[in-house]
Amino acid sequence: MQRGKRTKLNFLVIGESCLDVFSYGTTTRLCPDAPAPVFNLIKTKKNGGMAMNVKNNLSSLGANVDICTNLNWRKITKNRFIEINSNYMFMRLDSNDENYGHLDMESVDFENYDAVVISDYDKGFVSQEQIEKICSKKKHVFLDTKKPVGDWCQNATIIKINHVEYKKSIKTNRLNKKTKDKLITTMGKDGCLFRNVVYPVREVEVKDVSGAGDTFLASFCYEYMKEKNIKNSIDFANECATKVVQKRGVTVI
Repeated sequence: MQRGKRTKLNFLVIGESCLDVFSYGTTTRLCPDAPAPVFNLIKTKKNGGMAMNVKNNLSSLGANVDICTNLNWRKITKNRFIEINSNYMFMRLDSNDENYGHLDMESVDFENYDAVVISDYDKGFVSQEQIEKICSKKKHVFLDTKKPVGDWCQNATIIKINHVEYKKSIKTNRLNKKTKDKLITTMGKDGCLFRNVVYPVREVEVKDVSGAGDTFLASFCYEYMKEKNIKNSIDFANECATKVVQKRGVTVI
């Protein structure tokens, strides 16, 4: 567990992390022995991704944040090769994306935190049973999961998923009313949906959507724990996500 600085709001983030790498360069010709561009590297940017990006966003907003994540996160890389002028991504190379380890719940004192944020990328670090148990331990648990949503997470405070994950959950036919009432479904440029109400976002020039969902999650949780107002928290999260998509790479609010 890595510890942050003491402030008023204390969050615990749980989930898988990686190292996001952005390799910016140019290409002016094709490889002579294959129909592929020759990439000339100019600069590289690195930052914590996945759950670590949620932690960094919460810290940037002013919260005190601890994180339970895989200790090898710096060795698990997502390297994006991007044309520096157009911001066009040629490819993404993932490395060491096999072993994220497992959460040791017995080592966590949940009483130290105002809220728990679970950033579950469904890589095996935190199980469905552990998430269900955490939701029973804490009053405020915010969940972002790649797993199909069902009864097992109905006791979370809020469940944030994207529109693709929502369709997958619908197919499982396990969404009861209690769970549905806690779902915030993000829809990219169309904003997000909560209890059949669409919360729109400003139309802006989008440079990179990488990590925008992490920013939305962190911003919503932070604002909700301040005000306990879902509408204001969604509006704040939408605005924060709108700001980061106007910047290159994975950035924090």
